[in-house]
Amino acid sequence: MQAEIITIGDEILIGQIVDTNSAFIAKKFNKIGISVYQITSVQDDKEHILKALEEAEGNADIIIITGGLGPTKDDITKLTLCEYFDDYLVEDKKVLAHIEWLFEKYISTPISDINRHQAMVPSKSRVLMNEYGTAPGMWLENNGKTFVSLPGVPYEMKALIKDRVIPALRDKYHFPYIRHKTLLTYGLGESAIANRIEAWEDALPSFIKLAYLPNLGKVRLRLSGKSMDKNLLSTELEKQIQLLLPQIEDIFVGFEEASSLEAIIGKQLTTFNKTIAVAESCTGGQIAKAITTNAGASGYFKGSVVTYATKSKVAVLGVSENDIASHSVVSKEVAEAMAINVRNLFGSDYGISTTGNAGPTKGDSDAEVGTVWIAIAKEDAVYSEVYNFGNHRDKVVMKATNKAFEMLQKEILKK
Repeated sequence: MQAEIITIGDEILIGQIVDTNSAFIAKKFNKIGISVYQITSVQDDKEHILKALEEAEGNADIIIITGGLGPTKDDITKLTLCEYFDDYLVEDKKVLAHIEWLFEKYISTPISDINRHQAMVPSKSRVLMNEYGTAPGMWLENNGKTFVSLPGVPYEMKALIKDRVIPALRDKYHFPYIRHKTLLTYGLGESAIANRIEAWEDALPSFIKLAYLPNLGKVRLRLSGKSMDKNLLSTELEKQIQLLLPQIEDIFVGFEEASSLEAIIGKQLTTFNKTIAVAESCTGGQIAKAITTNAGASGYFKGSVVTYATKSKVAVLGVSENDIASHSVVSKEVAEAMAINVRNLFGSDYGISTTGNAGPTKGDSDAEVGTVWIAIAKEDAVYSEVYNFGNHRDKVVMKATNKAFEMLQKEILKK
């Protein structure tokens, strides 16, 4: 069973907004066994929409359309659907009553005829009530294919997908089971991993596929399986994971479905009753941001400082001016002093620091652009590593952040 997603709106095509709707729909569909064949973004233009609908009908069994259902003249989706399905608009009394109720209860401006016009729907459509907005969803069928038009407002669309669309699709179709299991690895590149596990990958059954998903210092290995037999799929996936794990045990950090690496580290710190503090320079707060994204981080994260300027490393963290003068601000000595001193400052069990040149210029150091020192301090020791993460600023920052977490987890597991 295949689906195609069509997003309508000039604002997407000019980059004014990011299309998060398609990602949400694709993820929800995948969980119930619907494969998304294609995602298409089109202008608020009748001919463009008609062409997209025709092509989608040839590609997929289920076509999901989002956007273009507002009360303004540039929202033309309903009229275009009428043309495509040789239909006309009729007023839906329940939708009209809902719109009037929304205005009475929540909207201070008076209701207008334009707002009431949103109760007009194609006569052949099955209305999907939108509890959170004025534009209803619409379900149409043609030549054995299902078309669903939804508002583009994300929270309205999400509710309709979960509460209306997916239950209706389950009633109409019989879907295969789809399962994914994603393993998180750090410290080894995609090609090196592929060489290591080549024999295992070649022996995978035909209904299970492996995808490599590299991202700045980490590689996700996603196993995807599809079968009408739920038990067979679950059993075989687990079998293949158990065959794979011994081959990647030195780089495996956990399963993505369970947690991110930052969350895994948080759980380990909590289990061992340990805490951490962070001193960042070139990463500019990214490590602290990643840590505090996780609920409960206050239990193990003592705090952080972003000593971006050289003077702040001296004034806030007490890094020796002599060390900076002798070794440069991007050096082993400075990184280790930052880690030790931030640990002492916050009274944490671990201190972690970054100092480097993210680029595009060298700044206060002669170290090459992309050079980053990362240090970790604990009660009885401090150690550091130096890396060169290339010459793209964002890439350097994110690689340094990922590497810092990789180093920290290895240190925690030495306990």
